Amino acid sequence: MIARKIGEILVEKGLLTREGAGEALRLSKEKGVRFGEACILLKLIDERQFTAAIAEQYGLEVIDIENSVINEEVLNLIPVEVLHRSRLVPVKNKGVALIATADPTDILTLDNIERMIEEGGGRPGRVAVAPRSHIEKILNRGGSARRILKEAADGFNIEVIGEQDETDEALTIEKIAEDSSPVVKLVDTILFDSIQKRASDIHLETGPDGLNVKYRIDGALHKVMEPIDKNFQSSIISRIKVMSELDISERRVPQDGRFKVRFRSKAIDFRVSIMPSVFGEDAVIRVLDKEHITRELEELRLEGLGFGEKEIAHLRKMIREPYGMVLVTGPTGSGKTTTLYAAISEINTGEDKIITIEDPVEYQLKGVVQIQVNEKKGLTFARGLRSILRHDPDKIMVGEIRDAETAQIAIQAALTGHLVFTTVHANNVFDVIGRFIHMGIEPYNFVSSLNCVLAQRLIRLVCQGCRRQVEPPPDALKESGMDPEIYRGVTFYEGAGCGECHGTGYRGRKAIIELLDLTDEIRDMIAGKHAMALLKKKAVESGMTSLRQAAIGCVLRGETTLKEINRVTFVE
Repeated sequence: MIARKIGEILVEKGLLTREGAGEALRLSKEKGVRFGEACILLKLIDERQFTAAIAEQYGLEVIDIENSVINEEVLNLIPVEVLHRSRLVPVKNKGVALIATADPTDILTLDNIERMIEEGGGRPGRVAVAPRSHIEKILNRGGSARRILKEAADGFNIEVIGEQDETDEALTIEKIAEDSSPVVKLVDTILFDSIQKRASDIHLETGPDGLNVKYRIDGALHKVMEPIDKNFQSSIISRIKVMSELDISERRVPQDGRFKVRFRSKAIDFRVSIMPSVFGEDAVIRVLDKEHITRELEELRLEGLGFGEKEIAHLRKMIREPYGMVLVTGPTGSGKTTTLYAAISEINTGEDKIITIEDPVEYQLKGVVQIQVNEKKGLTFARGLRSILRHDPDKIMVGEIRDAETAQIAIQAALTGHLVFTTVHANNVFDVIGRFIHMGIEPYNFVSSLNCVLAQRLIRLVCQGCRRQVEPPPDALKESGMDPEIYRGVTFYEGAGCGECHGTGYRGRKAIIELLDLTDEIRDMIAGKHAMALLKKKAVESGMTSLRQAAIGCVLRGETTLKEINRVTFVE
């Protein structure tokens, strides 16, 4: 049976005229919205009338969700993010289990929800329709914090262990369960949940509405629960300070610490930063699963980062040069160090002496001498680099060039027979040049030492478990700098949100790069201090792919979304 069009139903019911339907259709195409939403925007119908029509279109019932009871058993089986993204909620109406949705046309999402519920051992019930505003009101009532607390003790074993001596008596959840407060359970559950969801950081942000808990997953922040009452925020921060062995009485200055937990027979590091703010103290906790990352580093190669074949071939040529400088740039968290680790892993045959100086040394590389910067004791990048040069190295990695002194030494090392890997904070490969000139480095010396400059970003990949085709409105393409006529008929994808991606629609990341090859012509232009616009034009003519072009290529291959590339790269 083919469902009738929503416009036909509205006209048949006398709720919409033919002229009104035509006007709504024009607005729908112009704004890129659905026909029913266009009718509501034009105030031709109200939300209840639209809900009744779409229910009739699909042969479903309309329910009064405000007088229904939330189905808690089913609710606990669906990630909070999926509920908000999909605008649906499991309820019991007159004792019958239902999935209330505002959009019964989204069959893929409804199928994913049904699968999640069944995999969790629940029964989804049949689908019913309710007004969108009513569903959003139910979802925004809260209860997420209560749900998190409820899950705290279920099959979860986490113990705090000593940083120096792991044989010390461990503090286990079982030992404190009898007299522990809900605050202890909540903090431990947040740690547990962050590990399960592959979060790299936990953000606890104080505000006028209470304490907000967010996870950084694949580079983006996600709010994971409703704000926690302000009365508990100081207790939660104090609990984290106790675990990190920080001063709980000091609330006026920043504090940094760390702790380690034993979880499922492996140790996981947590690095803590506490900072005073207007509404109290904020905390950011970095999650470091060293055992997992060490396994990844053992198999780390440039292909695993997502680089294109052309860029990999060119970069491999550069990292195998006997001397010179390979420079990687990008903002914090763009994967610069991982790229350098991958490059060093590929050339680490045991025949060369490889020394790194980093701040901090996050992960150990086998067969590589690694030095930790300690500015309090006087071991800076510059001082450490001078010492490294007296240890007969072949390859050197400098974690970051921050000042003119370090830059000068690194350049001299590259010019005197060493292969130097390093990073600089800049937006693209051309900003790096301005950064070095600003440090007082002579352009001629700088370009003489350079083998290549690589700028990179990390973009989130569409989850393969819930990937679906979408047709972006023309306005979205224009905002992305893409001509709708040129990209007409191109298939775009996004994630609907499922259990595998925890409702985000994204799972995993890959690097996109722009690689500037220092040809003789480009070296001469840099040394002659030509305008950056001319440099960029010449680089593109020489075959350089910009970050934006690389990002658009990922969209066209169905790997990511327009929204994601607009978040990470500038529109050209």
